[in-house]
Amino acid sequence: MFELDVRSRKPIYEQLTDKIKEMILYSILQPDEQLPSVRTLSAQLTVNPNTIQKAYRELEREGYIYSRAGKGSFVSPAQQGMNAAKRAEVREELLRLMAEAVYLGFTAAEIGELFKLALEKKGEGDQT
Repeated sequence: MFELDVRSRKPIYEQLTDKIKEMILYSILQPDEQLPSVRTLSAQLTVNPNTIQKAYRELEREGYIYSRAGKGSFVSPAQQGMNAAKRAEVREELLRLMAEAVYLGFTAAEIGELFKLALEKKGEGDQT
């Protein structure tokens, strides 16, 4: 379910939070779906439970998940509305970057190729 790159300079808890966010944004994890327990995920990834707990705390702080005492952590249903806000934010950033790319001389074909590469990369992520 989760793969971490132990050679990455990015901290493990950040890798985990990014992966869970990605799975929520791509609807791999559904609203109110229970996440693996800290102990289970810790054993599965051979990572210190405190690292998993830190990732879950960060996700909860950002509103991606919520926890119930004695029950575990779950995907927040409020994410559906947040997805629209996130899409608008990404759209604005893409427009800014594309304008900069055009200014620097990128052609429509080059920008199209970059889009195709992004789709291929997304396809690779779907296989994990």
